[in-house]
Amino acid sequence: MSGAVSLALGALGGAMSVALGAFGAHALKAKLPVESLSVFQTGVQYQMMHSLALIAVGLWIERQPDLNLLGYAAAAFLFGMVCFSGSLYALALGGPRWLGPVTPLGGSLFIVGWLLLAVAALSQQSA
Repeated sequence: MSGAVSLALGALGGAMSVALGAFGAHALKAKLPVESLSVFQTGVQYQMMHSLALIAVGLWIERQPDLNLLGYAAAAFLFGMVCFSGSLYALALGGPRWLGPVTPLGGSLFIVGWLLLAVAALSQQSA
C-alpha cells in the first residue's frame, strides 16, 4: 500500500469514526440497550485508534517507500478495522450472531499490524 493511500484511508477512517461516534451517542442512545451501545462505541474507539495508526504508517511509507513491511502493516490495520469494528457495529445493531467470530479475527489483524511495525522499526536499527 502506498503512503498516499494509507494516509487517505486513515483520514477517511477517522472521519467515519467521528460520524459513527456521533450517530451512536445521539441517534442510537435511546434505541439500543446500554450493552449494545457499549459494543458500538468500542468499535468506534478501535476504528479511530487504527485510523491514526494508518496515518502514521502512511507518513512512514512516504519517508521509506521501499520498506515493504509498512504496507503489510497498513493492510493489517485496514482489514482489522473492517473485521473488528465492522462486526461490532453489525452485532450492536442486531446483525447475525455468526459475525461474532469475525471480531477476534480483526483483533488478530490489529496485533499483526503492530508486530509488523515493531519488526520494521527494528530492521531500521540494523540498517
